[in-house]
Amino acid sequence: MPRPVTLFTGQWADLSLETLAGKAAAFGFDGLELACWGDHFEVDKATAEGGGAYCTQQRAILKTHGLGCWAISNHLVGQAVCDPIDPRHRSILPERVWGDGEPEGVRTRAAEEMKQTARAAARLGVGVVNGFTGSSVWHKLYFFPPTDATEIDAGYDDFARRWGPILDVFRDAGVRFALEVHPTEIAYDIHTAERALEAIGHHESFGFNFDPSHLIWQGIDPARFIDRFPDRIFHVHMKDAATTLDGESSILSSHLPFGDPRRGWDFRSVGRGGVDFESIIRSLNRAGYEGPLSVEWEDSAMDREHGAAESCEYVRSIDFAPSGRAFDASFDKETRSG
Repeated sequence: MPRPVTLFTGQWADLSLETLAGKAAAFGFDGLELACWGDHFEVDKATAEGGGAYCTQQRAILKTHGLGCWAISNHLVGQAVCDPIDPRHRSILPERVWGDGEPEGVRTRAAEEMKQTARAAARLGVGVVNGFTGSSVWHKLYFFPPTDATEIDAGYDDFARRWGPILDVFRDAGVRFALEVHPTEIAYDIHTAERALEAIGHHESFGFNFDPSHLIWQGIDPARFIDRFPDRIFHVHMKDAATTLDGESSILSSHLPFGDPRRGWDFRSVGRGGVDFESIIRSLNRAGYEGPLSVEWEDSAMDREHGAAESCEYVRSIDFAPSGRAFDASFDKETRSG
């Protein structure tokens, strides 16, 4: 059967779930990947007494529009688990997690919220939570001032110490955590993804939300990421990006915001950038991935409703099931039917 095509609601949190569900159905989507911000899926309501009724209510909204849900996402809170906390985090965190803003307190409360997210996902009846981990060593990327290897080791030890107990709760809840491999996270490419897996002892509940848009501008072939971690692809984002290096623009983006034409790369609507989605589908088929293909729509130069509808149609057109037989099997007389 074709994989379900879903829409990640993170970039649509200004709309109510009821409004967005109606739009997504009209765009042609099979379901929504619910963000844990806005009113799309609220962890505190799902885990409170009577949270089962809240989850039933959210499911009913989706069902009214013929939509399913296979994953929820809590990127914003996950980011605060390992990050050095600064005032930017306040704008993305619930007040109950931010509290008084004292960094270690924020990280501790974020970790507890991620545990609650696992329990909330189980109550909603989904098996995957996508998100970020944050990183205590991302800012040491360039290795200047001179950075000793022990400092990086300490960053991965910090990740394992903070996320190990969270992942144990995920395991006990029967839910998996899918890290979106991404700049600013403990894993942002193939080698750091391997190191994160090693640091966490290849925990059974830890894998990846594959998103090619974060790999291609780094010069990484996204399909090779799938081939390297076939059993750890827990969820898939369909998102595109394009490099626009012209001898003046920088791959580091020059502290310019998304959408600024002077950047050396930017996100694109699916199918309008440099990602080879056919190779990705072939790699997903080799990996045996049968989960949703979730459109995370980000293109600063395009109307989002046009982009979402176009992306849904494009993703459906490029997906295909693996072959169950060799194309030349019919040449062999022993395999022909009567």
